[in-house]
Amino acid sequence: MAATGEIRFYGVGDPFGELSNFAPYPITLRGKRWPTSEHYFQAQKLTDPREQEEIRGAKTPMIAARMGRDRKRKLRRDWERVKIGVDAQLIEHTENDDFWGDGGDGSGRNELGRILMAVRDALRREAGA
Repeated sequence: MAATGEIRFYGVGDPFGELSNFAPYPITLRGKRWPTSEHYFQAQKLTDPREQEEIRGAKTPMIAARMGRDRKRKLRRDWERVKIGVDAQLIEHTENDDFWGDGGDGSGRNELGRILMAVRDALRREAGA
């Protein structure tokens, strides 16, 4: 049972499953659309752009995961060091809110983005402990 104030998630069909890397929400990064964050994560393990594209085209996140875990594919040498190093600034970009968001022009407080980044940092510290 989860403690008060905790949200536990894993399976896409379970409560809070939308937080899973397998959840069916496409993301766009570096000009490419990825079917799920799992597709993107698995492709980043590899050095060969053709293999990355094969993973991006996988029909399901499970297939993408299997492809990325296949050690017949060349794993990038620095993978263990860089796999959690994506550190983008999180900004709720909206002109409708200058407290929780950036006000649309960057002048807002972006409190939601700040909270999300603080949570990310706390989780990283906890994982490293």
